[in-house]
Amino acid sequence: MFKYEKEAILTVDEVTNKIREALYASGEFQNISVRGELLGFKKHSSGHAYFTIIGAETRISCVLFRSNASSVILWPKDGDEVLVCGKVDVYGARGSYQIYATTLLPLGEGAKARAKEMLFQKLTAEGVFDIRHKRPLPLFPRKVAVITSPTGAAVQDVIKIASLRFPASEILVVPSLMQGTGASSEIRDAFSKCASMHDISLVMLVRGGGSRDDLDTFDTEDVVRSIRSSPVPVITGLGHQIDKTLSDLAADAEAPTPSGAAERVFPDSKELSAFIKGSMRSMHAHIYNKIIKINSDLSDSKKRLHFGITRGACLPASDYLNNVFSSLVSNLSYRLSKAETKLTSTAGALQSLSPLAVMSRGFTICRDSEGNMIKDVSALSEQQNIDIYFRDGHAEAGIKNISKDSR
Repeated sequence: MFKYEKEAILTVDEVTNKIREALYASGEFQNISVRGELLGFKKHSSGHAYFTIIGAETRISCVLFRSNASSVILWPKDGDEVLVCGKVDVYGARGSYQIYATTLLPLGEGAKARAKEMLFQKLTAEGVFDIRHKRPLPLFPRKVAVITSPTGAAVQDVIKIASLRFPASEILVVPSLMQGTGASSEIRDAFSKCASMHDISLVMLVRGGGSRDDLDTFDTEDVVRSIRSSPVPVITGLGHQIDKTLSDLAADAEAPTPSGAAERVFPDSKELSAFIKGSMRSMHAHIYNKIIKINSDLSDSKKRLHFGITRGACLPASDYLNNVFSSLVSNLSYRLSKAETKLTSTAGALQSLSPLAVMSRGFTICRDSEGNMIKDVSALSEQQNIDIYFRDGHAEAGIKNISKDSR
């Protein structure tokens, strides 16, 4: 007879829970990416999507809930190769396991091309790629954030070129995956970090060379919108010479390689030095020529001013003064001549009245001792001393005898 231990018996629910616990305990199935062929894709009216991915011999059921389904631009078709990212869990109601997907990405070239075109059309309609929204790169970046893999060659290329061309610029490396399923979200988070930094001049999104499939990350909507939402200009250098990604189209500037991007961002200090020296020489020559021209203009102005003052003020004033002086001389000459004539006439009259004129004709003047003029004989007495004045001198005389004229 079959015997069993009561403690070893499990219920269906217990078995299911133990399987779920085992899946969670390993941790390996909580963030998994699975590649396979799409089969039986159905999108429910609720917004959830149900499908199966198949391999060579097995298959896995998948569900993509509405909250994550909005990120799918172009729904894949049965037969497309897809990449499903999510976690594995037990669906107890059916006694099966399935993938609870968070991301559904097409892997086939045709599907990827359709998805990229659909996203391009959508973002173009929103104006994300409008050239009028592109911002100029700063001429002299002081602080540059570089989003890239910290272990890749791209960051070394940028640092080397920056140190050679423009060592005054500060480089801040913001680490992020550059390819793989988690790269889009890490790049988005890196842009968020850059937006919170102060004094950032611009952001560089660079990676080294690789296959075209490695660029799929830069054709995702998250990365494109992160570039356009950056508060400072963004330049891409994704290491692919031929193909342009949607990130290249959204960026303010793009270069085919990280080195090319660095050369566009960092000015050549040697060229700047040569330019400054040339500018100084040109400035000195310009200033010298300007001084020469100003001196010439001042000389001409001085001549015009001198000519204007001479012709406009000095000469008229000189002519006026000459005319006034001539008039004054003429007037004075006339007045002097008239005064001279009057003076001559007066002098003649005075001369005729002068006693000297009378004395010159032989007449004399007699004065007593007190100097009084003796006009007639009655004023004399005998033995009186008198002075007799002649034209050319005088003599003392005494009166001896007095006789009066009968007339």
